[in-house]
Amino acid sequence: MSFRDLRNFTEMMRALGYPRLISMENFRTPNFTLVAEILIWLVKRYEPQMDIPTDVDTESDRIFFIKAVAQFMATKAHIKLNTKRLYQADGYSVKELLKITSILYNAMKTQQLTLDDPVEEDNHKFKFDLSSRISDLKAARHLASEVNSKGASLFDLLGKEVELREMRTAAIARPLEINEIEKALTAAIKEVLENVEKTKEMLGNLVSDMASLDAKIEKKRQELERNRKRLQTLQSVRPAFMDEYEKIEEDLQKQYTTYVEKFRNLSFLESQLDEYHRIEQERFEEAENTLRMMQQKLREDEKELMKGSLKDEDSDIDVPEDDGSDSDIEDSRPSKLRPTRNGFLAGRGARYFGNMHGGDSDETEGSEIDVEEEDEEDEEEEEEESRDLEDDSLDGPRGGARSTKGAMNPPLLEESDNDF
Repeated sequence: MSFRDLRNFTEMMRALGYPRLISMENFRTPNFTLVAEILIWLVKRYEPQMDIPTDVDTESDRIFFIKAVAQFMATKAHIKLNTKRLYQADGYSVKELLKITSILYNAMKTQQLTLDDPVEEDNHKFKFDLSSRISDLKAARHLASEVNSKGASLFDLLGKEVELREMRTAAIARPLEINEIEKALTAAIKEVLENVEKTKEMLGNLVSDMASLDAKIEKKRQELERNRKRLQTLQSVRPAFMDEYEKIEEDLQKQYTTYVEKFRNLSFLESQLDEYHRIEQERFEEAENTLRMMQQKLREDEKELMKGSLKDEDSDIDVPEDDGSDSDIEDSRPSKLRPTRNGFLAGRGARYFGNMHGGDSDETEGSEIDVEEEDEEDEEEEEEESRDLEDDSLDGPRGGARSTKGAMNPPLLEESDNDF
């Protein structure tokens, strides 16, 4: 019995027009009078001409009534009812009553739908949807094939019935040997007794196993209690070294605080030192750049002075127009930026050989010298060059080969041209 069945039954009976109001509480306890009344009404609703005995006072009358109703529903409506549940007349009988009620309710709904639907045209009278019946068609085809196969196998078996009947009759007519029967029964009894003995032995082993397990459980329980007591004792007793441990822990905390403070100070000082080194490096690089710029400026000034002195010298020297050439004039000009091993042409037919080493020689060779040494060498070279120029202007065409500091034997003029 379920709440849904009771609710559906009461609603269906109300829809079918049962004159009495049926409550869901009527079937909590057996109520055969109500069940009999409902059965009579349902049978009359299904077949008004049906005559069923209505006497249900005695037990035999009730049994006869239930059998009559079940036989009628089985023959007329093809509904199989459980007579035991109907006789109980409680919630279980509702399931059986619901079988009859559902058929009548569905028939009533179908009739109402046919009456409410409008009359359609003749070509739409037998219209139905085949898409919903495809699965049913497949099932019917499968069942038809099964029926054919089962019929064929049944026909084959019935064809063998003649031979089988003779064999069956011979087996039945054969006299039974009492000794064989006794032996078979004795063997069966012996096997059963062996099984019983094995079962008893297993039960005995099970009892002994249970006893051993109970003993082990009790032993473990005692050990657990003993360990708990020992744990409580250890927790209540204060260790002898606990005071010293706490004091050392306090000292460790203080030392750690001091260590953290010193580490922080050391990190700060290291960062300050790195900053100081960086600033010093920047200052050094700035001073180096300044000195390099000053050195470059001094060299440019020196070049300007040399160019001015060369211009004055060219104005004082008389150069014939016939024999002079641009290459000789350029060779006669001393150059500080590109020192050579050859002398300069001072006048007509006169060759001067010498070598002047200025501050640019170090630059051409790619070596780096100190600023103070370069300044001293530049001053000495300027003085020597000024003296050489004065001597050249005084000597004129009779000037010979003059050598400067670190000079070598001068080659020919043509070779000095290749140096340029």
